[in-house]
Amino acid sequence: MVSTFNKAVLATITTVVTTSVFAADIVKIDGSSTVYPITEAVAEEFQKETGIKVTVGVSGTGGGFKKFCRGETVISDASRPIKAKEIKKCDEAGISFIEVPVAFDALTVVINKDNEWAKEMTPAELKKIWGPDAQGKVMNWKQVREGMPDQPLKLYGPGADSGTFDYFTEAIIEKSKSIRGDFTASEDDNVLVQGVAGDKGGMGYFGLAYYVENKDKLGAVKVQNKEGKFVEPSLETVMNGSYNPLSRPLFIYLNATKAAFDPKVKKFVEFYLDNAAKLSKEVGYVPFSTAEYDAIKKHYKTLKTGSAFKDGPAIGLSVKEILEKAAD
Repeated sequence: MVSTFNKAVLATITTVVTTSVFAADIVKIDGSSTVYPITEAVAEEFQKETGIKVTVGVSGTGGGFKKFCRGETVISDASRPIKAKEIKKCDEAGISFIEVPVAFDALTVVINKDNEWAKEMTPAELKKIWGPDAQGKVMNWKQVREGMPDQPLKLYGPGADSGTFDYFTEAIIEKSKSIRGDFTASEDDNVLVQGVAGDKGGMGYFGLAYYVENKDKLGAVKVQNKEGKFVEPSLETVMNGSYNPLSRPLFIYLNATKAAFDPKVKKFVEFYLDNAAKLSKEVGYVPFSTAEYDAIKKHYKTLKTGSAFKDGPAIGLSVKEILEKAAD
């Protein structure tokens, strides 16, 4: 359920409270490691132009929401929609939020450069590898598909606080957070890159930007889509919709009070949305269309609070569908 932001109520906030909350000349952000490259790029350009300091942390989508709902941050980066239990935490703390999609990502399954046998895989094969039933059992590539070599299988993936973890389990295993436990987990995507790059039998997954940045060290798996075609993640395949089911929207969540009344935050969010297309593409993500960003700006200006999603990832939704859900 999406509620309308009540400007009249917020207008009663006392000068003392406003001064104590907004005095520091800083915009604090934390959350998703996937969204981090976009937000960090925006923050750097914004600081150059305005001199206003912006700090961007990386504690994973879940970790970021914990800080956000405690009032420790102004903006939370998220690679999935906020969950019902997180909304409850924010409600208990008296924190309203505005949900803003900023770009698309292609969740990328990566393998070692010397891996010649897993360049194409089906979602069923990925589920066979990563599903909870595989723990302690599917330990060698020869167990995945007939003809694959006798090569130990080593897995590297995001930890449970990651929105990427949530999305992958929902899209591939079809049950959120349901996954085998015997893999190397890290909220730092660079640790995952190093793990797969250093292990011939390695496999991992993370956002497209980290693959693009490290494509000299890694290979990207072509994943079979719902039409039966094997498709590599890229700007083009995400934009034309052929890279599914692993394309997903990325979000920032704004503290509604500060987005309405703190001029630094308002200025930063407006700058973010004005530059999201250019900077998201520069760091390896997929920008929305100009018309879509115009619709997102209009959505932001309404100061409509709440989430368009009760729970779970926004699998297969377009920006238009997301904003339509938000307007309901």
